[in-house]
Parts: sequence; structure tokens; C-alpha cells
Amino acid sequence: MRELKIFSGQANPQLAQDICDSLHLPLGEITLGKFPDSENYCKIEEDVRGRDVFLVQPTSPPVNDNLMELLIMIDSCKRASAARITAVMPYFGYARQDRKDEGRTPITAKLVANLITRAGADRVLTMDLHAAQIQGFFDVPVDHLYAGPVLNKHFLEMGLTEDDIVVVSPDEGSIKRAIGHMKRLGGKLAIVDKRRSDALRTKQENIIGGPVAGRVALLFDDMISTAGSICGAAALVKGEGAREIHVAVTHGVLCGPARQNLERAPIDSIVITDSIPLAADQQSSKIKVQTVAPLLAEAIKRTHHDQSISGIFDD
Repeated sequence: MRELKIFSGQANPQLAQDICDSLHLPLGEITLGKFPDSENYCKIEEDVRGRDVFLVQPTSPPVNDNLMELLIMIDSCKRASAARITAVMPYFGYARQDRKDEGRTPITAKLVANLITRAGADRVLTMDLHAAQIQGFFDVPVDHLYAGPVLNKHFLEMGLTEDDIVVVSPDEGSIKRAIGHMKRLGGKLAIVDKRRSDALRTKQENIIGGPVAGRVALLFDDMISTAGSICGAAALVKGEGAREIHVAVTHGVLCGPARQNLERAPIDSIVITDSIPLAADQQSSKIKVQTVAPLLAEAIKRTHHDQSISGIFDD
């Protein structure tokens, strides 16, 4: 492990430290900041020549700052003759626009993939992409992890029985994810029929499947942004007679009115991971944070030793 170096950007230094603690390694020394005109500054403070370097930096809000910082870190390591550079992005920003769904719009997910590749990253390690096909936008290897085992473990420890559970997909795009959780937790499957009127507004119309009445509803999604969609789904499920409602997501983006929406919603608890640090103004008694540091640490160790990543989930 002597040739392995892990550095952290400013987006989530605590997660990077927890990863290093899991691997019993020191966090690499790096200086990050801004020039007076707000341009990003970076200097790697230790030797990386010929080393296997991992840069931990989710591109969470402020997205542009964190993305640019990651690119500069990659360039710094490339010019310092690192043998291999892996961008560890627990949360991949700019993922919503993964296709042209109408005229004269960009495909930002592909643009960001190009930027990371051209900056000098040799591979990417990420988690629960908003759209799985984004893996194909990179011209370098991408290891795509899933936080499902961490979230499932939380609910298994609650001692719920299969007869109690209904796993709810908050929209048609999350059906495959919901089925995966249902196979491991048991229970029934329900799907919320969501209609999007524009980029900011959605409406939940009906519930397909179930039954929901009298059961504990578990809603799984990849992220919560403003929480409008998940709260609408929770209200619909509550209206159908659910006894309890618990929400689980990988990425707690939690921007804008998210905290207020979640506090008002008929949700008993929200489980998120630490892929993104929880902002002070978005903390709530409903929110429980589960760490993905051991999962990322194991993936980094296996990558360093050229071992199978999928074996993590087989085990």
C-alpha cells in the first residue's frame, strides 16, 4: 500500500478522512484555496511520482467550484508524474441532462465526462449515478458502486417483517432500484405515477401495485434535491393508508426548500449517506446519515491491487 496516495478536495474532506481511516493510511497533504480574483489554487504537498493516486471529490453544490477544483487536482497530479489517477466522485454532478430530450439543449453529463478525461484522469470511481448510461460517456474505465447494501442494512436492523413492508418507487425511473431492494428486504412493490410539467415541477397522480394500506412504506431514490418529488410521493402513499413512511436515498443534495418540504411531509425518517456532507441549515431530526466510507475504501483497495470491484457486492 506504500504506492497508494489519497487526497481530498474541499467538497467532502471528512469522507476522505474516514476512507483513509478504514485503510489505515494518512490522508495526503494538499493545499487548496483561491487567488484574490476567485480562481482556484492547488499544490500537492508530497511526492506522487510513480504513485497510484486517488482524488476524493464529489461534485456537489457548489458544483462549478468543486468540479473545477477536481480538474485542477487531476492536472496537478498528472504534471507531477503520478502513475495512475482515479477520480473518486461519490456524487456525480451535472448528471440530469444525460440526453437531448428537446431541441437546443446540452448533454452536460457527457461534457463533464470529457472534461475529467481530458484533464488526465485514468479511471473514475463513482456511486449511484442518476442515469447508469453515464458510465458509457467516459473514454476511461468507470467503476459504479451502489449504496444499496448500506441502506438495506439500516432497514434490516429495524426488524421489519416482510408482511409489514411495501417498497415504493417514487417514479418509473426508479423501478429497477426498488425491485433490487424488494428482493433483499421482502414485501410488496408499488410504483408512483409521476408527471413532470417542467424542470422544477412534478405531480404525483396514482399508485400502481401495492397494497399500501396498513404497511410500512420504504421509498428509495438516488437523490433528494429540493425534495418536491419525494414529498409528493410520500403524501400520495400516506393518502393510501400507509402506517409509516421511511425514505432512503444515496445523495442528500438537499438544496433550496428541501428541509422545509421534508419537515412538512408525512415522512417518519429519511436515511441518506455521507456521499455529500450535510449542510448545517439542512439538518433535521428526521434525517439519519449512514457512511459509505468503508465501501469506498474497499473499492479503492481493490482498484489499487487490480482486484474485482463487483466482488464487493458478491460478498
